[in-house]
Amino acid sequence: METRLLPAIAATAEGKEAESILRACVHCGFCTATCPTYQLLGDELDGPRGRIYLIKGALEGGEVSAKTQLHLDRCLTCRSCETTCPSGVRYGRLVDIGRKFVDERVGRGSVDAARRIALRRGLLSRSLFGAALTLGRYAKTLLPRSVAASIPDARGAGAWPAARHPRRVLIPAGCVQPALAPNIDAATARVLDRAGISAVQVDVGGCCGALSYHLSEHDEARALARRNIDAWWPLVEQGAEAIVVTASGCGVMVREYDHLLAEDPRYAVRAKRVAELARDPVELVAAAWTALAPQVARARSGTHVAFHPPCTLQHGMQIRGEVERLLADAGCTLLPVADAHLCCGSAGTYSILQPELAGRLKTNKLQALEAHRPEVIATANIGCMTHLQSGTAIPVRHWIEVVDALTSRRDGEPERPEARAARDAAVVG
Repeated sequence: METRLLPAIAATAEGKEAESILRACVHCGFCTATCPTYQLLGDELDGPRGRIYLIKGALEGGEVSAKTQLHLDRCLTCRSCETTCPSGVRYGRLVDIGRKFVDERVGRGSVDAARRIALRRGLLSRSLFGAALTLGRYAKTLLPRSVAASIPDARGAGAWPAARHPRRVLIPAGCVQPALAPNIDAATARVLDRAGISAVQVDVGGCCGALSYHLSEHDEARALARRNIDAWWPLVEQGAEAIVVTASGCGVMVREYDHLLAEDPRYAVRAKRVAELARDPVELVAAAWTALAPQVARARSGTHVAFHPPCTLQHGMQIRGEVERLLADAGCTLLPVADAHLCCGSAGTYSILQPELAGRLKTNKLQALEAHRPEVIATANIGCMTHLQSGTAIPVRHWIEVVDALTSRRDGEPERPEARAARDAAVVG
C-alpha cells in the first residue's frame, strides 16, 4: 500500500511503524472473514481493511471526524485478522497508533471522556476496585438484573504453597483479578508446586498497562510498565526463570514491553528481558506435564468442558490447542465449540464502552459454548471469565483451576476431604 504520511508523523517512531505496517497490506480482504464486528455489522469500515484505510487517511492528513473515531472504537483489538492475514500485517499495533492519533485530532465529548477517566482510575486502583466490588456484592439484590449479573460472587483463594523448590517463578498480582478471582493465581502456584516449581507472589506493581494503552493513554501505559519492571527486577536478578502472567490479556501486553519501551534508554534492556521471561501458565504446565500426569484425580475424569480460547491467547500470543490438550490429558471430555476463533466481546473495557456489540458477541459465544451442555466452561483470561459468567448459569473457570482440581491428589493416595472440597468448588462451581 502506497503511503504519504504527514512529515511530522512520518519522522516519529510510531509513524515509521505505522508506515511499515500499512505498506505490508495488499488489500486482499481475507481479514474481513474473521472480523467479529464486520460479521455483525456488514460495514467495510467496521472491518480491518476499512479501518486500515481510515487510519491511512488520517495519518496522511485527511479529514477525520467522530464517525472515524467510532469505527476505530468499535474494533475489539482481538487480532483475529492477524491470524488470518497472509501478509503478516500487524494490525493490532496499527489500530492503537491510529486511535491515539484520531483521538488527539477529534477529542472526546465530556461524558465519554469522563467515563474513560473513571474506568482508568477505578480499574487501575486495587483498593478502589476492591471496595466497589465488595459494595456491589452486598447490594447485588438491589441492583438492576443486568448490572447484578456482571458482579461475580466471592470465592476463596485456597492455600498458596510455601516456596520449597530450586526452580522459582514469579506471579504478579495484577489489578482487578485479585479481587475478582483470587483462586486463579493460587491455583497456578499449587499446580506449579506439584510440578516442582515454586511460585513467588509479587504484590507490588499493578496493572500491566494494557487498559491505558488501548484507551490511547500510551504514556500512562509506559509508566505502568516501568513500575512493574522495577517491582519485578530484583526477583529476576535473583534467578526467577519466568514471569507467569495468569491473565492472557495481561500476558500479551507484558510480552510487548520491549516494543513499548524500545525508545527508553533507561528501560529498554530490562524491558526486553522481562518480555522474554513472560509466560502464560500453559507453557510451563505443558512442559512439566510428565510430572503432573500421575497426579490426576481420576474421580473427576470425564468432566465435560467447553473451552473458550481468549483472543489474547490464540491471536495475540499465538498459543493454540495447548490448553485443550492438557484438559484432555487431565481426563476432561472436551466438547466441540463452533467459531472458536471469534471474540466473546469482553476485550478489556470494550464490554463497558460498547455494550450493545459486546452483548451480541457474548450471546453468540455462549450459544456455541453451551451447545453440547458442558459442566464447566473454561477460559484463560479474567475478562472473558467475568463477561461470559454474566450470561450463563454454567460455572466459568480459568482452565488452571480445573487442572488444579484434577491434580489435587497423588496417584494411589486416598483423596483428602479438603482436596475434594476444593476440587468440587473449582470444577462444579
